[in-house]
Amino acid sequence: MFSHLPVSGILKLPCRMSSSLASALPASLLRSAAYIGGSWVRSSDSATFPVVDPATGAELVQVTDCGPKECRETVKAAAGAFQVWKEVPSKERSNLLRKWYDLMIQNKEDLARIITAENGKPTKEALGEIIYAAGFLEWFSEEARRIYGDVVSVPMKDRRALVLKQPVGVATVITPWNFPSAMITRKVGAALAAGCTVIVKPAEDTPLSALALAELAHQAGIPAGVYNVVPCSREKAPAVGEVLCTDPSVAKISFTGSTATGKILLRHAADSVKRVSMELGGHAPFIVFDSANVDKAVAGALASKFRNSGQTCVCTNRFLVQKGIHDVFVKKLAALIEKDLHVGNGFEEGVTQGPLINERAVEKVEHHVRDAVSQGARVETGGKRSTYGKNFYEPTLLSNVTTKMLCSREETFGPLAPVIKFDTEEEAMAIANSANVGLAGYFYSQDPAQIWRVAERLEVGMVGVNEGLLSSVECPFGGVKQSGLGREGSKYGIDEYLEVKYVCFGGL
Repeated sequence: MFSHLPVSGILKLPCRMSSSLASALPASLLRSAAYIGGSWVRSSDSATFPVVDPATGAELVQVTDCGPKECRETVKAAAGAFQVWKEVPSKERSNLLRKWYDLMIQNKEDLARIITAENGKPTKEALGEIIYAAGFLEWFSEEARRIYGDVVSVPMKDRRALVLKQPVGVATVITPWNFPSAMITRKVGAALAAGCTVIVKPAEDTPLSALALAELAHQAGIPAGVYNVVPCSREKAPAVGEVLCTDPSVAKISFTGSTATGKILLRHAADSVKRVSMELGGHAPFIVFDSANVDKAVAGALASKFRNSGQTCVCTNRFLVQKGIHDVFVKKLAALIEKDLHVGNGFEEGVTQGPLINERAVEKVEHHVRDAVSQGARVETGGKRSTYGKNFYEPTLLSNVTTKMLCSREETFGPLAPVIKFDTEEEAMAIANSANVGLAGYFYSQDPAQIWRVAERLEVGMVGVNEGLLSSVECPFGGVKQSGLGREGSKYGIDEYLEVKYVCFGGL
């Protein structure tokens, strides 16, 4: 079935790995086998796929390429473990999650280096992700002990009504490459706290973070089969996703990724009516009204747009700036981009903009810039590939942008900031709400009445008012329209992994 490896064994890196990368990556946490039922295993056909450093193109390591057979066996392992894990007292689940959190904090620098190597984001930003990711384990370790039911008053004297909350069962967790640790802990922390077991299918670009977390989960004492990781190549992903989303033993699917893929998984889930939560595409507007503090708006714009080189689902994708302050906003944002943003390898000192994840991502940014310029947009700064390397693109600011341009209608997912000038609040709201997705939205205003109006009228799941960064473990994360279903993080996140059971006691 599988080729088993000792859980404590350290898998050696390929000799073709560059010496600089070898010194950067921690051997104690680097794993290349799947983690199934508490063991490190190879696939039955010993197939592997390469994980590549997006900054250099160098191969980091060959990782086990799981297929449908391995996934079916993993579902069996998770289903078996669920029968035990759901009976574990909430305090014990809480303690285990806390131990996992502690280990993440103790190993935060090593975990950050893994993210920088496989994802490309600068070391400081990668370390910020690890702190954020660990926070979900801490938060849900506390929420595990707060899964409360209810006693309901009924009109019949001889009856009592109770409401219980119970774990849904085995959960399939499919995560993206842009936050390879945080997107796992945000889902898995809630699932394990609720009493569910999980199977993580990480993105093919960034499986090393998921496997490093598996090593720390093992060290923390998370029981075998409770947390499983099945990496696979892009070629096998459709077949693997189908198994993980259609197997009768899987009760829940949690997915973060594109809206197109989310719709496919929803169809897979429909036949067996599985519980589903999804965080899908975004197209975030960033509105700057004439009343705004321009300097604060410019600083917020830089933080919102260029984190992870523009590769986050809540990154601003469209800047809408009112005509009274449009010119000064564009001028100040261009100056700040040129002053504060530095392109390079994420391991280098002072770098703020790492590579895009792959060549396809760069080509999409190029296509959007080309389309906009051909229709009259003006490049204020940037506008081309960086000379640093093929996966690098200069932080780019466009003005004179219209709603007909691709960058106004599609999510770019790269370091491109297009600015649209508007006249009235009504016009801005119409543009902002014209998208069929609604994840995050931002606006800057110092008019109290306008703040209330716009915050309520924006058709998004999360609103930043005079703030460009809004993610927090304590607050609900999710969108409306075609940006997804359900919420993650916060006290609401654990409900996605719980069933509500009504119990009626009669004859009293």
